[in-house]
Amino acid sequence: MLGAGALAGAHAGLAGHANASVSRDGGDDAEHGVEHGWGKVADAFRKNFRNPGEVGAACSVYVGGRPVVNLWGGLADREADRPWRKNTIVQVASTTKGATAICAHMLAQRGELDLDAPVARYWPEFGAAGKDQIPVRWLLSHQAGLPIVDGPLTFEQACAWHPVIRALEAQKPLWRPGTEHVYHSITFGFLVGEVVRRISGKSLGRFFAEEVAAPLGLSAWIGLPEKQERRVARIHYAAPFSVEELTAGLIAITGLDADTVTAWVNAVWAPGSVQARAGELGGALDNTTDYHTTRAWRAAEFPAANMLTDARSLARMYAATVSDVDGVRLLDPSTVERMTVVQTDRTPMHGLPPGLNIPADRSFWMSLGFWRACQPLPMAGPGSFGHPGSGGSIGFADPDAGVGFGYVTNLWNFRPDDPRAADLAKAVRTCLG
Repeated sequence: MLGAGALAGAHAGLAGHANASVSRDGGDDAEHGVEHGWGKVADAFRKNFRNPGEVGAACSVYVGGRPVVNLWGGLADREADRPWRKNTIVQVASTTKGATAICAHMLAQRGELDLDAPVARYWPEFGAAGKDQIPVRWLLSHQAGLPIVDGPLTFEQACAWHPVIRALEAQKPLWRPGTEHVYHSITFGFLVGEVVRRISGKSLGRFFAEEVAAPLGLSAWIGLPEKQERRVARIHYAAPFSVEELTAGLIAITGLDADTVTAWVNAVWAPGSVQARAGELGGALDNTTDYHTTRAWRAAEFPAANMLTDARSLARMYAATVSDVDGVRLLDPSTVERMTVVQTDRTPMHGLPPGLNIPADRSFWMSLGFWRACQPLPMAGPGSFGHPGSGGSIGFADPDAGVGFGYVTNLWNFRPDDPRAADLAKAVRTCLG
């Protein structure tokens, strides 16, 4: 995920279908189409199929708990010429982290989880190797010093959950917890998910299914049931790009100077760097393979990375954090206020050379499990919070406007300056006025 996507994923040419068949059913069915005053979002959605290009995609917007935009178009599988339909779902990578964070904050809201308590209060074995005083909030803010697993771990062990948990229990933090931060690409989900499991007795995927997805009627799973496989869109990939293009894209979205961005890229994303290793999970996840297209990956629970969902469900979920959605509200305003306080402005990014300062609001503007709106990721306004995913997807909410937003795509583009989600969010801001 660089840019919105790239900054997060890197903190880890296929052309689109030229003429998207965008569904705009409209009429009296409020679950479909575009309400009056929201046409600019539909315009931006169509434009994405022409430039830079999509294969298949969907976008949904809720305002005040009601759907005002629900669009889909293109192909769920280009090779099979299978159209993207209303019920198509797709993997959304690290957009999953927002759903996982919501689960944790639901427990905190109920008084079952104290974010300032040591993780070891709920998960005693975690306290080994100098981790006994790490508070839960540092798991959510990527400040725990556990972005990698030394391993070795196999893919089968990672899918089994407990071998990863045992490895994290034994792991020594890479830095003094709370003094630095770096993106915990995969371990975030195991760390937060195990705390949820210890408190609730439910795996993260089950907790999400029963306490978030079911009440809201979402098509969203962390651990996909086999009967849903027929709905899954095939992932396609945009053309690769050079380090020079990466650097130029980061300059464009962050506004930082070329020397600073070059030093940042060389330090944080070089081969063998902590950020590069963070996505490998001790060797279990080999990015040269297509492990994430397998049934085993989709069936397992990776609460940082493997949710499958549609845009409507993302928008509906986030809408329910800031408003009532058909009588369901997940989080109250005081919870939202506490969980969206930025944390990464208090600590430097791990791995930067001495003297290199990368402002958090230009790089990794992270609260307790959510990105906050910032220059690289403006969302709907300064109060917005959410999470992007590798390849381009994103979900977010805006408490001030009562917005829930979801965008999903099966053309994964890792460029930091990928305009697709950004242009849709800009159109939302325009429609809000």
